[in-house]
Amino acid sequence: MSNEMDKGLGDRGNKMAAKQKGLGELLVKKNLVNYEQLEAARKEQKIGGGRLTSALVRMGYVQEKDLADFLGQQFDVSTIDLTTFEIDEAALKLISRQICEKHHVIPVTLAGKSLVVAFADPSNIFVKDDLALLTRCKIEAVVASESAIQQAIEKYYERGSKARLDSIMSEIADETDEPFTDTNTNIEIVDEEMAAKDAGPIIRFVNVMLAEAIKLKASDIHIEPYEKRFRIRFRIDGILYEKTQPPSGAAASVVSRIKVLSKMDIAERRRPQDGRMRVKLKNGHEVDFRVNSIPTMFGEKLVLRILDKSNLNVDMTKLGMSEEQLNMFKEAIYLPQGMVLVTGPTGSGKTTTLYSALSELNTSSRNISTAEDPIEFNLEGINQVQAQVDYGVGFPEILRALLRQDPEIIMLGEIRDLETANIAYKAASTGHMVLSTLHTNDAPASVTRLLDIGVPGFMVSEATSLIVAQRLMRQICSRCKTEYRAPPKILIELGVKEEDLGQFKDLKKGEGCGQCSGTGLHGRIAIYEMMQMSIGIKEVVLKGGSPQNLKRLAISEGMVTLRQSALQKLRLGLSTVQEVMNSSVGDYV
Repeated sequence: MSNEMDKGLGDRGNKMAAKQKGLGELLVKKNLVNYEQLEAARKEQKIGGGRLTSALVRMGYVQEKDLADFLGQQFDVSTIDLTTFEIDEAALKLISRQICEKHHVIPVTLAGKSLVVAFADPSNIFVKDDLALLTRCKIEAVVASESAIQQAIEKYYERGSKARLDSIMSEIADETDEPFTDTNTNIEIVDEEMAAKDAGPIIRFVNVMLAEAIKLKASDIHIEPYEKRFRIRFRIDGILYEKTQPPSGAAASVVSRIKVLSKMDIAERRRPQDGRMRVKLKNGHEVDFRVNSIPTMFGEKLVLRILDKSNLNVDMTKLGMSEEQLNMFKEAIYLPQGMVLVTGPTGSGKTTTLYSALSELNTSSRNISTAEDPIEFNLEGINQVQAQVDYGVGFPEILRALLRQDPEIIMLGEIRDLETANIAYKAASTGHMVLSTLHTNDAPASVTRLLDIGVPGFMVSEATSLIVAQRLMRQICSRCKTEYRAPPKILIELGVKEEDLGQFKDLKKGEGCGQCSGTGLHGRIAIYEMMQMSIGIKEVVLKGGSPQNLKRLAISEGMVTLRQSALQKLRLGLSTVQEVMNSSVGDYV
């Protein structure tokens, strides 16, 4: 039915466009916007899609509440405050979440054959007619703001998803202590039921958990057994959120189910293990999971890293680099030889940056090979080799083999020891471009780290082209972004100079909505620190200079530090004061 509904709406698109045009003229007539703003919003609508009213709100020309009041008066329907209204569960069952999100509506209450539905745009009579056909009810329209409708969708349909989890958990007996031993390693999650009805509760619970993590764009799932409870947490935008606590007796069964899917040894519970599995959604979308187990006092803890290729951004222009940083990075990776290092803690986006560089360089005229542990994403046209230490195939062995494969460009997952570092640096000194990562706090500290593990100073100074340090900071939610002014004292403490305070007057913050789950933050963006190996820095490296001396010299030569990069994002209205503090430290040199 929903497909027929969408088709019917598509056939009547021209009529809706005409109605939207008329609505824009009415907004001008009522002095809610002027003609210049209306035309700017129409151009934005053509670029970003969606409704004209959404474009007007996004551009800050009209407040959502004023727009809802205007629409209510114009179309003679009531407005509703969804934040104070408890929506009827019976009404929610009549319209799917997919239709609600597509057409910015949500059912509110059901009385007999009369269904009250909140619309962001009550002029959309075609959706009203199709909802009547879909639900076989008389549709009574009310008006609510688009963000309030989206927040209600997240709240109430998430509640429905939680109810499915709770109902499955109620089938899992607390006394369950035998590990799950099904040998079926193929898993398919269906959109609505999430698992076949005849599947056991453990299978269905795991399927629902994985599907929820994919839907919420989580990066990791933590499955943690304790003495008296069993906890499952999702990492979303870098922050861990507790999602559910299944019965503690189910821990062994849930862990075993995931280990079976990941082709791990379910009988081995005393040693850490690594595995991998692939989940296939009903729509054909496939998502890989990298799984690690470790024995704890009360059972095995699992962490599942979600590798969803649809979320992989390999467009270098969208990584978050400034124009100057992007040019510097491109200049370094296009050199015929040398070492480009990307450094930062786990989960800071280093792999994404390296994959972006490889995608930029990937042409039929170049032989590109990688040594990775593990391979996170498959890149077409690039020869990727998985390190397997258990079989005596580590980074040094792979690098030696790759150098006999006539490569131009080599990507090394991480420089971990002196043997690997020596081979990589010799390759970078003999006509190869080498890209790799380190785990250090900032760019200057990478030099000290290399010297500490035994790489000669002359080799570091001569072969290294660029060192990039990076972090990820959370972005302000685009849907609920609003103006904000930070106290000058706080900005000065963050490192803003007094003469530059005027550039930080009009900051932004998120008020909280359905899209960001009330946090005001949605998605992440990278901040960068790039240190080029200038003649002056090479001299300091050869003399064994400290990280502080290197950093002081790099800043004097124009290096933008992580803190300065974070402040640039703050000034542009992309993030908050708190995120600047969370993602970077002050430049004390």
